[in-house]
Amino acid sequence: MSSAKTRLRRDGFTFKQFFVAHDRCAMKVGTDGILLGAWSPVAGVTRILDIGAGSGLVALMLAQRTGDAVTIDAVELDADAAVQAQENVMESPWSARINVHSAEIQTWVKTCPLRYDLIVSNPPYYEKGVDCATPQREQARYTTSLDHSALLACATECITEEGFFCVVLPESTGNVFTQKALEMGWHLRLRTDISDTESRLPHRVLLAFSPAAGECFCDRLVIRGPDQRYSEGYTGLTQDFYLFM
Repeated sequence: MSSAKTRLRRDGFTFKQFFVAHDRCAMKVGTDGILLGAWSPVAGVTRILDIGAGSGLVALMLAQRTGDAVTIDAVELDADAAVQAQENVMESPWSARINVHSAEIQTWVKTCPLRYDLIVSNPPYYEKGVDCATPQREQARYTTSLDHSALLACATECITEEGFFCVVLPESTGNVFTQKALEMGWHLRLRTDISDTESRLPHRVLLAFSPAAGECFCDRLVIRGPDQRYSEGYTGLTQDFYLFM
C-alpha cells in the first residue's frame, strides 16, 4: 500500500494510516463513523463485530487501535458497499485481521458460532419517509431493513458476557434506543453526548451497552471551540486518524 500520508484522492477519505474509498457506498465517510471508531472501548478485546460496515471505515479504525491478535468481522448487506469495503481492507495494513461478509446480519448471526467482546454499529435511524435517490441509500438511512429491536436482538445473539455493544445515533433517537435496550435486558455503561459547539445542545450520542450490570459513565464532547477549530477533546479523541492533527 502506498503511503496514506501523501496520497490524496477525490473518491474517498485519506487518514494517517489508511485510505477509505466510498464512491460506491450509499453512506460516505462522516463524523458519526469517525466518532464511533475512535470512541468505542477496545481494552482487552480479542474479537470485534461491525454490523453494517459500509465502506469499512469503523472496522479499519478499530484495527488501527488494536493489536495483531484481534480479529474483526465486518458484515454489510449492500453488495456494492461490501465489495468496496473488502477493497479498502485489502489495501490497508490490517487485511489479515479483517473479514468482510456480504450478508444480512439477521441471517449471518444464526450461523456464526463466535461471541464478540465488542460489537459496533452506525445503524440506520430514520423512520421511512421521503424517498432517497437510490435504494442503497434508503437501506442505509431507514430502519426498514434493520429496525432497532432487530439490531439489539442480533447483538444479544453474539455478545460475550462482559462485552460492549456500541452505537452512534441522533440524541433523541438514542434516548428511545436506550429505553428499548434496557427493556431487552441490556445495561447502559457509557454515554457521550456530542455537541457541535459549547453553546449548542447535543445532536449525537455515543452509547455503549453490556449484558453485565455496572456503573454508567456519562460525559459530553464538544467538536469545535469558540474559534471554530477542533476542540481539545475532539482532537485528543481523533488525532491518530486525521492527517491535519
